[in-house]
Amino acid sequence: MKRKNNKFRIIIVLILLLIATGCTTTLTDKNKQPVKNKETGQNLTKNIICQPTNKITIKAYEKNGVDIEKLPPCDKFKITSGKYEGLWTSIFVKPLAFVLILLGKQIGNYAISLIIISLIIRLIAFPITKKTALQSELIKKAQPELDRIQKKYKDKQDQEAMIKQNQEMLMIYKKYNINPMSGCLFSMLQLPLFIAFFEAVQRTPAIFEDKFLGLQLGTTPAVGISQATFYAYLILIILIALTTYFSFKMNVTGNMSDPSMKMMPLMMSVMIVITAIFMPSGLGIYWITSNICTIVQNILVKRSKEANGKA
Repeated sequence: MKRKNNKFRIIIVLILLLIATGCTTTLTDKNKQPVKNKETGQNLTKNIICQPTNKITIKAYEKNGVDIEKLPPCDKFKITSGKYEGLWTSIFVKPLAFVLILLGKQIGNYAISLIIISLIIRLIAFPITKKTALQSELIKKAQPELDRIQKKYKDKQDQEAMIKQNQEMLMIYKKYNINPMSGCLFSMLQLPLFIAFFEAVQRTPAIFEDKFLGLQLGTTPAVGISQATFYAYLILIILIALTTYFSFKMNVTGNMSDPSMKMMPLMMSVMIVITAIFMPSGLGIYWITSNICTIVQNILVKRSKEANGKA
């Protein structure tokens, strides 16, 4: 009961943080139309946290009434820079942007900075994400017994039969030490992390002006597909699709005899890919890195359990 209460409190805290967020806003012209960078085609963010350096970008901001001189240069940006915009921006967005800028400045590339920070976050979250991988393997081990119970009660729809079915399934969960909810914590943290990376990329000119392997980090694949380096955006989308599908497939902890559960990885992957088409490429790089970490972790956990089983 205490564990459930703790998870409930975490959800409440995350919701409160999201309510208090200072959201990314799009720069618009006098006709309320989004202002685009003529060179990259990307929509520009109004509430940037530091000064852009690209001449075309600077001109677009100045033309549409943004006083960029009040902002610090990106290489001088601090967590305390700018006015207070709520808990979300203060706790997540600005610290993340600061670390990305600091690391990117040392390395000389902000995409690599995104990758390294993503890896560090996954290492910190490893004890949590490992539980998800372990639960997935335990579910697979218990699946034959769960299938037998479902067959047993397949044609019995009365309340008494449903209660007995649930009780027998709970006994199987207890036998294999399965607690599906124990693997959900990092899944709940994924959304705020995703939003934090999105805002850090969109609001930091040093990041969204940077390039990596033909990708403009602030440009969406939907826009980038019309550029000379369109192949880079196609590869990005393909990698997002593949890594998302295998990541979801390896982490399914439900009843895989259920057709809807079998379709879940594919459905979720399609939704993520559609979303990624209209998200900055920098965010796509973060998502691919996170997915690869999940896949590698699941492979290692599976091999570890197989080795322990043989021993």
